Amino acid sequence: MKQIIITLFILYGLNINSQTKLYVHPDGDNYAANTETIAILPLRVQVKLRPKQLKDFTTEQIIQMGKDEALDIQKGMQTWFLTRKKRGTLKAKVQTPLRTNALLKKAGIDIHSASDLLPSELGKILGVDCVVMGTFETSKPMSDAAGIAIAALFGSLMSTNNAVCNLDFYDTRDDELVVNYLKKISGSLGSDSQDLINILMRKATRRIPYTK
Repeated sequence: MKQIIITLFILYGLNINSQTKLYVHPDGDNYAANTETIAILPLRVQVKLRPKQLKDFTTEQIIQMGKDEALDIQKGMQTWFLTRKKRGTLKAKVQTPLRTNALLKKAGIDIHSASDLLPSELGKILGVDCVVMGTFETSKPMSDAAGIAIAALFGSLMSTNNAVCNLDFYDTRDDELVVNYLKKISGSLGSDSQDLINILMRKATRRIPYTK
């Protein structure tokens, strides 16, 4: 019975917050039509734990939570894009996170600080026409290891996780911001990063020029 209840929370625990803001460049369709390759950078992730939770983790552990979460989200976004490509709504090629991160490291760049560079600089390093970067704030990490650790300490499996995702799509040829997508969402700890990305991006599919 307990397993059934947990499963239900996993399936129905994601509650969509309608606060969404979307900016698309006036010439967004033209930018998208001339984009052959897209790279997804690890997002800058901030894990905002409650004071009661903070005392059980070191600063280094919390920073590592954010980095682990960033990599999970990066992979989740790739999956989302590949699904759209399979459906024929995305024409551009999506660079794998493995290649993106390897090229950044080879250039001596911390993958979690890559957004400090200009999109044009990233474009030369990665060999892409568009880079996706942004921020992700969460009240609890959704990555497996950190999520399980917090659940074990505080019994918070059923509680709500509030997250805010702010994504930027930059053209690397002229550093122009083509798309900005800001969305707030709430979900249960039972959901993972892939669930979050699917919900965050689902409503934008018809509106982002890259996936029309």
